[in-house]
Amino acid sequence: MEPLVQKLEAQLSSLPVSVGLALPGGRRVGPPDAKVKLEFRDWSSLGRLAGGQIGKIAEDYVEQRIRIEGHMRDVMAAAARLLPGSPVDSDTSWWTQILRRAKSLANHTPERDAEQIRFHYDVSDDFYALWLDPRRVYSCAYYREADYSLAQAQQAKLDHICRKLMLRPGERFLDIGAGWGGLLLWAAENYGVDATGITLSKNQHAHVNKLIEQKGLQGRVRMQLLDYRDLPEGETFDKIASVGMFEHVGQVNMAAYFGKIYRLLEPGGLVMNHGITAGRLVPGQLGGGMGDFIGKYIFPGGELLHPSLVLREMALGGLEMVDTENLRPHYARTLWAWSDALEARLDEARAILERTHGETGGGMVLRAYRMYLSGCAMSFEQGWVSLHQILATRPDGNLNSGSMRGAQSAYPFNRDYIYR
Repeated sequence: MEPLVQKLEAQLSSLPVSVGLALPGGRRVGPPDAKVKLEFRDWSSLGRLAGGQIGKIAEDYVEQRIRIEGHMRDVMAAAARLLPGSPVDSDTSWWTQILRRAKSLANHTPERDAEQIRFHYDVSDDFYALWLDPRRVYSCAYYREADYSLAQAQQAKLDHICRKLMLRPGERFLDIGAGWGGLLLWAAENYGVDATGITLSKNQHAHVNKLIEQKGLQGRVRMQLLDYRDLPEGETFDKIASVGMFEHVGQVNMAAYFGKIYRLLEPGGLVMNHGITAGRLVPGQLGGGMGDFIGKYIFPGGELLHPSLVLREMALGGLEMVDTENLRPHYARTLWAWSDALEARLDEARAILERTHGETGGGMVLRAYRMYLSGCAMSFEQGWVSLHQILATRPDGNLNSGSMRGAQSAYPFNRDYIYR
């Protein structure tokens, strides 16, 4: 094992933070006062570290084959440098693409989607409340001002979306994947829309309906436990938002997803698709085992597409892209805010999760989320994944409608209206 240890010593010496290792048998490598300390139970985990299999190391941590001590920001600074190459390098072979499409098809039936959504979002409302903002907005915040808190940045994001959609009192507004109701309620209370939200999470459905009743919004706001594919098409909406949802749709269902939105959207109306996008051009997971880790412990069935592929699917579905904004560093900062908030309340988080998942299961969930939040923050900082807000219209075919000839929609074809 000495060559393996020597290789690791060389790797550790080049890292931006000090890392110390406790090897099987008790031997120690690296400075005793290292910022990050890893304790290994067997040599196989050590081999995965030397090979830069960061996702497998995270899995070993969740399964308690490794102990990790240190601030998660330092842990991820080391992890980023241990990778042997870019995790967005694409495997473009025809066979790989066929396998990915077959997997996508199997993962995204209505029944599987419902199971996968509940696996993640129904972990525990109390757990999420520990590290999300008071509105429980579980998507990329918008740090319009550099000194914004997380809560201020999330409110700014909600308003940014509403402004982009040009919401007006009395308009029919649909929120696909409405989460804990942040955007749904903000749009109704501040823009006067008639709002409908849908989710597959039973916890979120119950939480939002309770808020609707508390706020006296019955009749003007409704939250339904419903798959987007089952939305009735007899009534259209003036404006539609989908925030942090299309990552769960799957490559194989993109055409059906945007086709459904087209049919639900009033001619001339606007739709905002806000979601995580891939850094790699060809569909597939992040390398280094990171994509596999997310799929196993956090988002089963999740799939990311490059924005070029998203725009293609939208265009094929009859929607015209009118504005696209990349918020990648905003999501890195959001995720670090979530990670820091969780790290500050680990004992409370552990107690909550042990009540809902048992001592063993609760510990696994907590360790998985520590890796997930900090690892995703690192990935957005590095540019391996991104976040795009894509605003599109369903052209109404009338060259005289809109603010200028040929607009064929409510979109004014300038950005001034967003910032006024």
